Amino acid sequence: MKTNKIMDDIRSTISPEMKLQMELSVAISNRIYDILERKGMSQKEFAHMMGKTETEVSRWLSGTHNLTLATICKISIALGEDIVRVVGGSYQPVYDIEPMVAAEP
Repeated sequence: MKTNKIMDDIRSTISPEMKLQMELSVAISNRIYDILERKGMSQKEFAHMMGKTETEVSRWLSGTHNLTLATICKISIALGEDIVRVVGGSYQPVYDIEPMVAAEP
């Protein structure tokens, strides 16, 4: 895999919390995209279903938009599938997200 020194330098300055947020945002976007693809639904159809513009849905699927929990719930209901699952125990694969627990001092 090719790397970009500038991007590598930027990534090295990102806090662990921000890195996790970015990873989860991308995982959530990928999950939505996978469901749309499996259902044969276009972004335009999805945007219409959600009462949003195609531009907004495009932002959601870019992985850079910080979706609220309320929006994730609306998407789950509209698509009829879980977007995020909160599980206990050890870390689960890409689409399962554990609750974060603050580290003890």
